[in-house]
Amino acid sequence: MFSAEKSSGVDVNESADNMVEHGNKEHDYSEIILTEEEKIKEKRIVRKIDYRLLPTTALIYLLCYIDRSNIGNAKILNSNTGDDILQTNNMTAHQYTVALMLFMVAYCVFEAPSNLMVKIASPRRWLGLLVFGFGAFCAGIGGTTNAAGVTALRFFLGAAEAGVFPGMIYYFSFWYKVEERAARIASFMCSATLSGAFGGCIAYGVGHMNGAGGLAAWRWLFILEGIPSIILGVLVFFLLPNYPEDVKWLSDDEKALERRRLGIHGNAIAEKINWQDAKAVLLDGRMWLHYVIYGCAGCGVASLSLFQPTIVQGLGYADLKAQLYTVPPYAAAYVYALSASYISDKIRQRGLVAGFSFLIGLVSYIVLATLPGEAFKVRYAMLCLATAGVFGGLPTLCAWVGDNARTTTAGALATGLNIAVSGPGQIIGVWIYRAQDKPIYRPGHAVNAGFMLIATTLSFSLMFYYRRLNAKMAGTRELRWQV
Repeated sequence: MFSAEKSSGVDVNESADNMVEHGNKEHDYSEIILTEEEKIKEKRIVRKIDYRLLPTTALIYLLCYIDRSNIGNAKILNSNTGDDILQTNNMTAHQYTVALMLFMVAYCVFEAPSNLMVKIASPRRWLGLLVFGFGAFCAGIGGTTNAAGVTALRFFLGAAEAGVFPGMIYYFSFWYKVEERAARIASFMCSATLSGAFGGCIAYGVGHMNGAGGLAAWRWLFILEGIPSIILGVLVFFLLPNYPEDVKWLSDDEKALERRRLGIHGNAIAEKINWQDAKAVLLDGRMWLHYVIYGCAGCGVASLSLFQPTIVQGLGYADLKAQLYTVPPYAAAYVYALSASYISDKIRQRGLVAGFSFLIGLVSYIVLATLPGEAFKVRYAMLCLATAGVFGGLPTLCAWVGDNARTTTAGALATGLNIAVSGPGQIIGVWIYRAQDKPIYRPGHAVNAGFMLIATTLSFSLMFYYRRLNAKMAGTRELRWQV
């Protein structure tokens, strides 16, 4: 059987060479050639994987983002009665911002090492430990009594959450082909936008628990949102599948086909961490362009996640009502991000989709920075578009950097560094929406517009760069770059 497959592959490649010589469309050698029967089996395999991986990873990231961003809700929750986190814990606005920043510092420092641990410790054990950890630290914030306690636990929360996002992107490379990843990454990544919607609704409900059991509502918010993560962490530790090779719900034939269709990532158990590959990734300037793009987007992500309730409050909506009005921007982002990622996989264009998404964010932030303060409805509409543009480009970016990593080590380190290097952008995002700029926050919107301009420009530039590299490979059997 193996010899027949090999022979078939040679025939197809020779045919492709003849097509190139006669001026026809060039065959993409990064694509594994399957028979019609194998394509039917492949669809069945992918469905099996989807059913078992997507709900779990989406739930993990949903809880991850809720536990990360709920401090933004806690900042204004019951502020009219003096029961928000700042007044209860005697925190100044500066101390609050420092606590947000240290989360980003930890997030930046621990991402790349954590991603290597996914391979060393196994995905199930490492991701399970991280989920349990961020749930415990989140619940712990509900028991703090001063700024130092909040700051320390936010740092540890950042360390635990650091490996979850890049870890799951890396984890998907063990299961999905290049052209399948963006939509799957979006399926869990869009949980971040759902978390904004759910977070606002939960905060609205919990806000009515103020004083229950002698606790301020913001304490209940952290406790009630931390406990589900602790439970999920235990389940992930014992039940999440590690690799296609060691699951019982794929037959031997299905496992063999899964190895073939994944190509260079088709034997995840056997592939080991290679420090020469790690060095090559660190010195590859092309990959650093990916990281810079994601870093620019990181400013918008961090600022929206942490200050969306505050920005909405500046649009004229007060206290608990402001919590509800954070929902529509994230709902818009959810629909857009899923659609953009599906299109990215369908047409196999990463840079084009990412660049267009950031262009939407750029225009929206420019309008937000220039509109008069009384234009409440238009500013709110622009906030919805800005949220969609910023979050909508992220799944495609994350798939893109993994698509162009050629080894297990390169994939682990590149996806980790992609998120880690966004740290400076996210730290900037923590500081740009200053109290003295309320209620319009023009400087913050202007800074985000500047970062969106850089992200848009570099996305399109990198796309054209990869196209030029692929053009130079015309007529060869070299593995093509994903554009």
